[in-house]
Amino acid sequence: MGFAAIVVAAGSGSRAGGDKQWRAVGGRPMVRWSVESLLTAGADPVVIVVAPDGHSRADDALAGLAGWRAVTGGATRAESVRAGLAALECADDTPVLIHDAARPFLSSAVIARLRQALNDADGALPALPVADSLRRGEEGLVVGGVERDGLWRAQTPQAFRLKTIRDAYAAWTDAEAPTDEAAVVERAGGRVRLVEGDDRLMKLTYPEDFAMAEALLPKTIRIGQGFDVHRWGPGTSVWLCGVEIPHDQTLIGHSDADAGLHALTDAILGAIADGDIGDHFPPSDPQWKGASSDRFLVYAAERVAARGGRIVNVDVTLICEQPKVKPHRQAMRERLAELLKLPLDAVSVKATTTEALGFTGRGEGLAAQAAVSVELP
Repeated sequence: MGFAAIVVAAGSGSRAGGDKQWRAVGGRPMVRWSVESLLTAGADPVVIVVAPDGHSRADDALAGLAGWRAVTGGATRAESVRAGLAALECADDTPVLIHDAARPFLSSAVIARLRQALNDADGALPALPVADSLRRGEEGLVVGGVERDGLWRAQTPQAFRLKTIRDAYAAWTDAEAPTDEAAVVERAGGRVRLVEGDDRLMKLTYPEDFAMAEALLPKTIRIGQGFDVHRWGPGTSVWLCGVEIPHDQTLIGHSDADAGLHALTDAILGAIADGDIGDHFPPSDPQWKGASSDRFLVYAAERVAARGGRIVNVDVTLICEQPKVKPHRQAMRERLAELLKLPLDAVSVKATTTEALGFTGRGEGLAAQAAVSVELP
């Protein structure tokens, strides 16, 4: 038998700074992680419960996915779950998984354990035993301990047959809001089974939780390289690695002809297989004539961030007879570190000559090559 799913994404997320369900984790909106996991596991349908103004945001966050639809939730979590249940058009015995969007790392193994548990229980929830010592406190002081034996940390999704959870909510008349769906079914006399949870199924509640979530994601290192050449022409200064250097010539190009930044931009785009600088800033486009190449580099770095990645380090080599680079190398490193938001020790700028050989040795032009390492989830 198949199953349905409800993902609750209607909260304000105020403790995390607001709208946490739409915030990127690993380069994807947080809600998308759960929806993709449920769809992959075979959920049909998946109902996303959003705030009244959240429908367009759900469309953006879940673009390209089929098999889901959004409904408007209520002022409380319980009201939002009720709205999700009302939207389901399934048989009474259909298993329904009710999940918090704030728990993005849902695995197929947890889903399978929950569905299996419904064979001999009215509900099921993933849980982890409490491992830490527990203390009661008053006014900042310890006033006693709490026995942790038999205590479990409840997670979501929680699983029930559709009629079971609908009837349980219909019978809930208490003034207080239920802590979760398991409490509603328990109050109605149902048996809720504990199944093995997952440490990675953490709830992202506070801003620091997002840093922890990023750290939990598997990472891969990508290497990119770039190369650029510009010819010399009449002028009084040259731009290299974001620094203007007085010189008796300038480099000729459609933009400011900063070969160092162009090579580095290509290296970053190459590391994420995102084309090259000409694809994003074609020289045929007049808006880029004379443009500062700082914009190209920052754009490439933003493309990495949008994928949930980060630049680890960069290395630029300038190949020329003139001008002398060494007096300006520190300024170049500092400028690159500023543009890429990197520590200075992650930025290298070097210079070399070709021993008077080739076009650079003859003073016809300047070349630059760059290498970059990028970490991606």
